[in-house]
Amino acid sequence: MVEVKVREGENLENALRRFKKEVEREGILKLAREKMYYKSPSVLKKEKNAYLRRKSELRKKRLSK
Repeated sequence: MVEVKVREGENLENALRRFKKEVEREGILKLAREKMYYKSPSVLKKEKNAYLRRKSELRKKRLSK
């Protein structure tokens, strides 16, 4: 769990900004959005394979240049 303590002399806006960065870095919102709706294992497998395929194609494209 993300915890941000307000430093001495720090205003609340800066502490909130640090909190948002920590939440983004931890991937909490991304995970919550993914878990919002159920995806069957076959759909997850297809998405994973598509991601790996795109990544592989980009790598090949970069190496060929």
